[in-house]
Amino acid sequence: MHRRIIAALCLLSLTAAAPTPPKRIVSLNTCADQYVLALADPGQIAALSPYGHDPELSAAVAKARQIRVLKRPAEEVLAIGPDLVVGFPDGAGGVVGAPQGRWRKLGLASADGFAAIRGQIRQVAAAVGHPARGQALIARMERDLAALPRPRRGGVAAYYQRRGYMTGTGTLVDDLIQRAGLTNLAAKLGKPALAQVSLEEMIAARPDYLIVEEGSEKIVDQGTEMLHHPVLRSIPRIRVPQAWTVCGGPAYVQAARSIIAQINAAPER
Repeated sequence: MHRRIIAALCLLSLTAAAPTPPKRIVSLNTCADQYVLALADPGQIAALSPYGHDPELSAAVAKARQIRVLKRPAEEVLAIGPDLVVGFPDGAGGVVGAPQGRWRKLGLASADGFAAIRGQIRQVAAAVGHPARGQALIARMERDLAALPRPRRGGVAAYYQRRGYMTGTGTLVDDLIQRAGLTNLAAKLGKPALAQVSLEEMIAARPDYLIVEEGSEKIVDQGTEMLHHPVLRSIPRIRVPQAWTVCGGPAYVQAARSIIAQINAAPER
């Protein structure tokens, strides 16, 4: 009986120490949206970022359809009066007039790889009151990544974007390129995280693959026209939705799976 009383008191103490799960969560950017939608209950989410319903930028629009998105964040957040704000690295996300101490703030830096994604999942899961849900998501992602097929060939890949911008090392895209068994051209050329690379440089470097945003098949302006230059046509392309690479989060697995599948399906050169 004595032991039962002690155990009950310990359980009561742990329960009392646990923070109350937030009831009105506001997400201030697209990257935070991905985590909040994956880890919080829908009823906990008061609002998402202005791009929460944009399929080109958000990989979780299916879960976001019934949830309000912010149109004027600086005004609306104050009116909502959230008890948790998840957003930019400064925590408050630049909300003008944000009252000190009225709501909890969780800032998220840009994830540069799967290790950072795991840490952010734990952070957000704890903040929204569902730490076990975060651990389950991490375990599922690790299991799915371990089950990915091995790339059948290596090579050099360049993540090439409109106006000739190439994504460099130390980025989420770079982490995905390495996971797929490829070498990032930016590393070979000593380029920073984002750099403009001319067509002449690209042709001289002769990467084995160009990784481009899905939807870039169409020429919509001068920026996208560059990707359709005749000198690039012979380089095999790997197409990935921007929504899978613009932010860290659960879509990391989808991006890795798609890249490897396209490498394995590409004809021998």
